[in-house]
Amino acid sequence: MKTREDSNSIIEICPIRNIVARFGDKWSLLVLLVIDNAETVRFNELGRLIPDISTRVLSGTLKTLEADGLITRKVYAQVPPKVEYSLTDTGKSLIPIIMQLTEWALSNMKSVMKHRADYESNHKS
Repeated sequence: MKTREDSNSIIEICPIRNIVARFGDKWSLLVLLVIDNAETVRFNELGRLIPDISTRVLSGTLKTLEADGLITRKVYAQVPPKVEYSLTDTGKSLIPIIMQLTEWALSNMKSVMKHRADYESNHKS
């Protein structure tokens, strides 16, 4: 019998779970869209363009996106330090999919919100 250590986790085996687990959080898709729109953007500019994200969360999100090869980070040797972020080809290939998801959300949000409200009113404890 295989032990848990002998087998890969479902996240490692299943491509969709692996990918969605990495950028299916609250901020990653928005960060990708903002970088795509700006083409090249600095950290503080990203913070201004997404005002409700904390610097800690933005930093972590950027590190994850860079680790997955969706964005590049270019550091300039100057004082004060200058760092710019841009999409990689892999990151750019994801933008049309994010746009399709955005279109779906816009088309279906009213219905989803109605169903959510109906569900909550029918399942009160």
